[in-house]
Formats: sequence, structure tokens, C-alpha cells
Amino acid sequence: MRAPDSTFSAPPNASPDTASRRRAIRQRFKAYRAERRAARSERPPPRVAVPSFFTLMNLFCGFLALTQVWEGSFTMACWLIVLAGFFDLLDGMMARLTNAVSPFGVELDSLSDVVSFGIAPAFLVYVYSLSDLGPLGLIVAALPALCGAVRLARYNMSFDGEKKDHFEGLPIPVQAVTVIALILTAETASWGPALAEVRILIPTVIVLSALMVSSINFDAIPRPTVAYIRARPQKVLAYVLAGVLIVGLQAVGLLAVLSLYVLHGMGHAAYRLGKALTTPIS
Repeated sequence: MRAPDSTFSAPPNASPDTASRRRAIRQRFKAYRAERRAARSERPPPRVAVPSFFTLMNLFCGFLALTQVWEGSFTMACWLIVLAGFFDLLDGMMARLTNAVSPFGVELDSLSDVVSFGIAPAFLVYVYSLSDLGPLGLIVAALPALCGAVRLARYNMSFDGEKKDHFEGLPIPVQAVTVIALILTAETASWGPALAEVRILIPTVIVLSALMVSSINFDAIPRPTVAYIRARPQKVLAYVLAGVLIVGLQAVGLLAVLSLYVLHGMGHAAYRLGKALTTPIS
């Protein structure tokens, strides 16, 4: 077997100048390879890797939720979707903190959201309550996934990298976790089983799905900067109280907070519409 450096060895009849040139080329090549290896070892990981890790954890939780639905562990599936929502919140925060907002991150986040907050809740709702309704159950259960995909595609088309103070249409994680909170409350609260009845679950799924593709504005979670806290202390207090309510009451608190969030957006839209209709045209 020929040695790796045999390509650079001089033939027996080579002149001294030729041999020295080849030795110099070999030395420069070795130095170049050493510099490349050193540069790779010292190069920091790309900034997009940090938020992408949380995005992939979101996707992983969505996949685990699907497996738990398949095995009939509905409560575990619900909490996994809630955990996916937590990771989804973290990936956005980390992307802004590390200045790593990128088209790649936006697309990866949307693909993960379709699974965790579209397909997983749709499958859960169908298996949990709507599978006995035939085609009607299939259509209603598919709405979170279908409308969620449209919502995310519309968001990606309009995304410009800037943090906004509102969303156009209900965010898909809010839709998913609201439905999940409804099922969790039905499973855990003594008065909850009525919430899982078809007459409540079907209208809830339809309304939340329609809100995702609507043009109604819903508040975005703000950056917790000192300037924002000083400018809007009432809103900051509301977010703190919401967190305390969720931690203290868990599923019931989650359902209450998200229901108020949805109703606030709808109420504000109704107020603006009523004001526009009653304002005389000059």
C-alpha cells in the first residue's frame, strides 16, 4: 500500500529544485489542513442552533402526544401538548435574545407547530370524543389541523422579522392548548365531564378553528423589558396573575386564562366593529 504522502515524493531522477518545491507544497498543504481543523474547533455553534433545539423539543412532544393518544393515555397526551406550548414559547424568546431570527427558524417552527398544535390535538379530539360520529366527527376533528396550517402559511408570508404587539388570527398554540385544557378539566375536575360532551366540544373546536383564519387581532406576549413594565403596569400585572392562576389551579386555571384571552380578542373586535358601524360617514 502506498503511503499517503507518496503523491508528493520525488521520483529517483528528479532534480533537487523539483524535490524542494514538492516538499514546500507538501508543507503548505499540511499547514493549511491544520489551520482548517483549528478554525473548525474554535468556531462557535450557529446562533440558530439554540432556538432550534427548543423547536425540535416542541416537535418531539407533539410526536409523543400522538403516541399517547394511540395508547389511550389522554391525560398524558394533553400535558405533552401543553409542554410543547412551553417549548414553543421558549424558542421564540431565545431566538430574539440571541438575535437568531431566521427564515430557517420560522419554517422549522411552523412545521413543528402543525404537528404539535394541529395534528396532535385533532387526533386527540377525534379519538377522545368524535370517533363515533362518522364523517361529521372526522371533518370537525380535522379543522384544527387544516385551519392551523392555513394560519401558519399566512403568518410566514407576512413575517418580516419584527416583533409585533398582536397576532392576526388566533395563534395555533392558543387554539390547541384551549382545547386541551377543556379535555383536561373534563378529566380532572369533579364538575368537568360535561365539558367533554359533543354539544360543547364540537362548537368549541369549530369556533377556535375559525378564529385562527380570521383577521381578528389577539395580543402577543410582550418582551419583559423595563420600559414595557413602566409603560403598561396593568398588563404586566394581568400576565403575572394569569401565571399564578395557572400554577395554582392547573387545568382549570389554564382553561380560565385562555378563555379570557380568546374572549378579550373577540370582544375587542366586536367593539371596533360596532364603533365603525355607528360612526357617521362624513
